[in-house]
Amino acid sequence: MQVKKNPDVEVGRNSSLYFAVGLNLMLLITYIMFEHKTYEQDVTARDIVQVDDFIEEDIPIVNLDVPPPPPPPPPALVPDDIKVVEDQVEVEETIIESSEIGQSDAIEEYVASVEEVDVEEVEDDIEVPFAVIENVPVFPGCEGGTKQQQIDCFQAKMLEHVNNNFKYPERALELEMHGKVYVLFVIDKNGNVTKIRSRGPDKILEKEAERIISLLPKMTPGKQRGRAVSMPYSIPIHFKYEQQ
Repeated sequence: MQVKKNPDVEVGRNSSLYFAVGLNLMLLITYIMFEHKTYEQDVTARDIVQVDDFIEEDIPIVNLDVPPPPPPPPPALVPDDIKVVEDQVEVEETIIESSEIGQSDAIEEYVASVEEVDVEEVEDDIEVPFAVIENVPVFPGCEGGTKQQQIDCFQAKMLEHVNNNFKYPERALELEMHGKVYVLFVIDKNGNVTKIRSRGPDKILEKEAERIISLLPKMTPGKQRGRAVSMPYSIPIHFKYEQQ
């Protein structure tokens, strides 16, 4: 049987060779593309500027009528004859003597006698706490009795005074304020209530508590070793708001 195709013109005879060559070419081109480096170039635009003929403009010269400056003042005239006047008033020099005492000056010694020294006794305002004072201040109506009875009567009268003069401030009721106010005051050596201070949740309640304490009556002052002294005292006033 005869072969109809010419083996010299067979297309697939060298296909593997062509494939290998093509593959190598593609790999080479790909490598060159990856390794190719480009750099930024400064682009400069160059233009030619054509300058026409300059137009020369004549600026007119304007003459201003400015008055000339005034002439300088004439020099001062100096008289030729100079008279010298003698000072005929005599000035007396004043000698100022030093008032300091030196070592050579004698100091007169003076010894004061005991009769010439006036000793003025200064009474100190001593404050003795309520817990250690020997005789507590006597509230009006608590005279007599033992020391413990006077203490109990003092505390009872103090609570009674607060209850009788207590008045809830209307502003505090509107704002529903409540809380405990601590009032500190001093019963001085004359029996008067002084130095009233307070600490509470609001100024309105503090003001009412100080008003109650300021209405305390004058008392018999407390005594320590038979001497009238001042006594600090504190009392809590509870403002309790109850909704109706």
